[in-house]
Amino acid sequence: MLSKKCNMTDQHYPNIYLYKRIVQSKLFIDIHFAEKIDTDNIADEAYFSKFHFIRLFKQIYNKTPHQYLKSVRLQKAKELLKNGATVSEVCVLVGFESVGSFSALFKNTFGSSPTTFLANQLKKDAEMNANPLKFIPGCIASKSGWLKNSNFRETE
Repeated sequence: MLSKKCNMTDQHYPNIYLYKRIVQSKLFIDIHFAEKIDTDNIADEAYFSKFHFIRLFKQIYNKTPHQYLKSVRLQKAKELLKNGATVSEVCVLVGFESVGSFSALFKNTFGSSPTTFLANQLKKDAEMNANPLKFIPGCIASKSGWLKNSNFRETE
C-alpha cells in the first residue's frame, strides 16, 4: 500500500515541477518586459527547449510567450500614457524599438493610436477635475448625499 502512495506522488511531481517552471518564466516576463528579451531567453530561464516551452506556455496561458510579452508591454504602455508620459518615452520604457511599430500594435490592440489615447486621457482628466461628480454613478452620489445642494444632474 505504501508503494502505491509513493507512486502516486511520483506521477504528480513532474507535472507540478513543469508547471512551476512555466510560472517562473511568466514571472520573468513580468519583471523583464522592458528589456530586450525573446522566446529563447525566456525558454532558457525555464530550462526548456524553445518549442517545448512555447507549447507548454500556450497550454497553460492560452497565449504564446511572445503574445504574452506583447500584451504585458501594451498594458504597461497604457498605464504610462494614463499617467501623462509621451508616446516616444513610453515606447522606449516598455521595450519597443520603433515608435511606428509600437503605435501600429497599440492601435490594433486598443482601437486608437497612442497619441489619440493620450489626448483622450488628458481631456478626460481635465473633465474629471472640472466636474468630478459626473464620473460617479448617480446611485452612489445620491446615497452619499453629494446631490444635495449640488448642480449635479443625471443625464437622460
